[in-house]
Amino acid sequence: MKIILGLLKPRSGQVVFDGQPLTGLTTPQIVRRGIGSVPESRRLFGTMTVRENVLMGAYTRSDAHEVAEDYESILDLFPKLRERHSQQAGTLSGGEQQMVAMARALMGRPRLIVMDEPTMGLSPLHVDRVLEMIQTINRQGVSIFMVEQNASLALQIAHRGYVLQTGRIVLSGPAADLARDPQIRDAYWAVPRPPDTAIPTGPD
Repeated sequence: MKIILGLLKPRSGQVVFDGQPLTGLTTPQIVRRGIGSVPESRRLFGTMTVRENVLMGAYTRSDAHEVAEDYESILDLFPKLRERHSQQAGTLSGGEQQMVAMARALMGRPRLIVMDEPTMGLSPLHVDRVLEMIQTINRQGVSIFMVEQNASLALQIAHRGYVLQTGRIVLSGPAADLARDPQIRDAYWAVPRPPDTAIPTGPD
């Protein structure tokens, strides 16, 4: 993801987006080409308000009127943020902060968003909500490139999946096929119980 965003240089090869190479461009130039980012752990400015954080996503834009319109549209997509717009971002729950990070990325009018571990550290309720919002954004025509260790959740909403092992792609294909693959299920679904762990069956 850092290579896609121009934060690291690839050792070989190049990144191509919409038929045009991105390698060698600065991160602002890449963002202007239509790529947004939702980094791991959200990376918000905690002492700034929700509104200020979201508008940071439009820093490459100069069309103030359209930025204002997009901001209102994004608040319609994330109604909870409308309620919290003047609240410091650092005081929000993890799920609400994730929504701010996604809204910030959308303010750049991306055609592709790279998301790193969007469900990390979230409660089950917020995980479901974030995955639902990812699907909604995708249906609006924005491609999502998501890195997610929770394979069972990721494959539920993905169209295509890639399995990496020590930096190399070892499996790839339609997400539904990967979800049924025994290798994937054995590696990511099965959570062995530690030996000698008691399973309570009732009151002591």
